[in-house]
Amino acid sequence: MTDTTPWVPVALSTSIEPATSAGTRIDGVEYVVWRDDEGKPHVWEDRCPHRGMRLSFGFVRGDQIACLYHGWRYDSAGQCRHIPAHPDLDVPKTIKVPTFAVAEAGGLIWMAPSESADQLSLPALPNDLLSVRSLYVDASLEFCRDQLATNCPPHMAEIEISVLSPFCLQLDAGDKVLVIALQPVATDRTALHVLASGQVSTEARVELAIWTAGLRFMLEHSFAKAA
Repeated sequence: MTDTTPWVPVALSTSIEPATSAGTRIDGVEYVVWRDDEGKPHVWEDRCPHRGMRLSFGFVRGDQIACLYHGWRYDSAGQCRHIPAHPDLDVPKTIKVPTFAVAEAGGLIWMAPSESADQLSLPALPNDLLSVRSLYVDASLEFCRDQLATNCPPHMAEIEISVLSPFCLQLDAGDKVLVIALQPVATDRTALHVLASGQVSTEARVELAIWTAGLRFMLEHSFAKAA
């Protein structure tokens, strides 16, 4: 990624609860996605500056996250605030975790490489989106995006497909809307974060979840044949 990379989806909002963290990847680079106790999301480099332990293995306390290895604790700006082995130490300002711009919109947590990223450039999504599921596909993002434009979910035979950003598609079918946000995990691996809106019953959401499982098989099989 570069500073000009647009907003990238990193998780369904419902998958990261307050005071929890999870690891993820974008283009092979590891990130930690976490929420503080008040529910505010954060996206950082997933590495403690001390010994390189993944912060996604750590624990959240208030608006800080602590490394599991030696308990070094970082505030919401990524600055180290406490080192248990040296409790009276005035921690140097140089001990800081790289942080990234984060936004929450459309039932998704998004990140951008630049802290000054403009949230007005986020895709315009419906406000009533419901999480269906996230799944990981062994195929490139570009391949998945192209294939998704020609494979419709059940009960959406006549649809209008909109490319909202390089990482987001919207499928409209009358009173139903399906959003598929694509996360480039690695060169040949993509996360699909699927959400639905409109007249979507519990039964329809189950059908969509089943459809996504079949979709994964189709994408991986087609990608393997094309490679």
